Amino acid sequence: MRTDRLASGLAEFPGGRHLAFTCATQLVPTQRVQIVGTRGRLEIQVPFNPRRDQPTRIMVDDGRDLIGSGAETEEFLPADQYQHQGDAFSRAVLDGNSLEFPMADAIMNMRVLDALFRSEKSGIWEAV
Repeated sequence: MRTDRLASGLAEFPGGRHLAFTCATQLVPTQRVQIVGTRGRLEIQVPFNPRRDQPTRIMVDDGRDLIGSGAETEEFLPADQYQHQGDAFSRAVLDGNSLEFPMADAIMNMRVLDALFRSEKSGIWEAV
């Protein structure tokens, strides 16, 4: 297939924050994002391309124990995120509305990805 089958990365951000991720093209289909802090955890099921006909579920766990007895699930109505994104862009172009996330965010995201690729080649931490 001429694609990466498995990739993992680790990034360090200011304030002692870290990002660890794994993605694969040939493992069982699944998507999860977990944001873990010192006092709780947030998990988003199917965060990147949720189904348009099913609600999105977010689990909020207060971290009181290892089995998740403090976890609560919130559901959001089904939505077509790509339609919402297209509509927002159209409004920005046609009506002059500002975008929720500025172009500078996208540029910084690409700088992070570029640093990850440089790190893979150099074998050391790379700065953005």
